[in-house]
Amino acid sequence: MSSMKDVKKWTLLGSEYLIRRPWMTARRDHVRLPSGVEMQDYYVLEYPDWVNIIAFTNEGNMLLERQYRHARQLVGWELPAGVIEEGEEPLHAAQRELLEETGYTGGKWNHFMTVCPNAGACTNVSHTFIARGVMHTDTQHLEQTEDIAVVEMPPAEVLHLLRQGEFHQALMAAPLWRYFFENNIPSKE
Repeated sequence: MSSMKDVKKWTLLGSEYLIRRPWMTARRDHVRLPSGVEMQDYYVLEYPDWVNIIAFTNEGNMLLERQYRHARQLVGWELPAGVIEEGEEPLHAAQRELLEETGYTGGKWNHFMTVCPNAGACTNVSHTFIARGVMHTDTQHLEQTEDIAVVEMPPAEVLHLLRQGEFHQALMAAPLWRYFFENNIPSKE
């Protein structure tokens, strides 16, 4: 096996905020690479951290959502998910988001994985939790801008949707692919 090259961090020489809004903050960094090359316009997007929930009912169905996404102008299948509020623990955010978006609570919760949406341009991470044995105990508590349909679906049907490319959010597809791979769930095909 060949030896691996030692990759070094870049040096931050300066930073300027271009926009600061609750859902998007963009900055322009001036950086020096280990080679000595300088880039005066390296753009970074600062987002809050996110959570996704792979939730199962007592009957073994998975909770999915249908929701419109304006940037791509499409309605797609998604996991319950949301933003971690400032100072909030990821698990608490996941439990809060599940209640707000679906009206389901309870169950046994485990952290499943954490990934970077885009480590080259974004500062945040996305945590995925698995919740088993959730129950419908309340109504949805949606924000004014949310219109979410909640669907219970057998895992084999979820895998079928995943294989058909019906999950457009990469940060939701990645943990679903991992879950189905590790648990050897058969598809309905």
